[in-house]
Amino acid sequence: MREQQYARSDMSTKRPATYEDLLAVPEHLVAEIIDGELVTSPRPAPRHADAGSGLGAEVRLAFDRGRGGPGGWRIIAEPELHLGGDVLVPDIAGWRRARLPHLPGVAYFPLAPDWVCEVLSASTAALDRGKKLRIYARESVHHVWLVDPLAQCVEVLRRDGAEWLLIGVVHGQGSLRAEPFEAIDIDLTSLWDEPPPS
Repeated sequence: MREQQYARSDMSTKRPATYEDLLAVPEHLVAEIIDGELVTSPRPAPRHADAGSGLGAEVRLAFDRGRGGPGGWRIIAEPELHLGGDVLVPDIAGWRRARLPHLPGVAYFPLAPDWVCEVLSASTAALDRGKKLRIYARESVHHVWLVDPLAQCVEVLRRDGAEWLLIGVVHGQGSLRAEPFEAIDIDLTSLWDEPPPS
């Protein structure tokens, strides 16, 4: 009986991860602090990095730079977000310029974005769809796109209180026109390295 009580007591004294813990992680890993726990994952595989870069370039050109689109946004690849006690690194994030007129003077973003894109992989999908979506809802992020380069699929989510509504799913080749970037068509064929799975 004493051994069980000691084990429970020992487990409950585990300290939350600190930013110093995050900084000590080797650079070849992505490090985040989620619910007090240090979470590391490998850098994106080439196919995932290519899909994220392609989508980021299309959205940034039209919405951050105003070329072929309305502008009015800041689109940033892999920003470090400090949201309460959590430190998240989405693949891409966007802020309306009215909310973020100037970039912060620190190495992270203390203001939650308006839009987040997570590129899913086998090692990150459960985290992206679970704890990270919960934190994004808590911090009032309005839209999340989940991109799966292996399934060649984009899911568009809109926050509704503490929940997420799936408002669209686009598969394969073709184009995507979805909020909050419905002012342009995004050519999905530029995101996928190979033909769609049969």
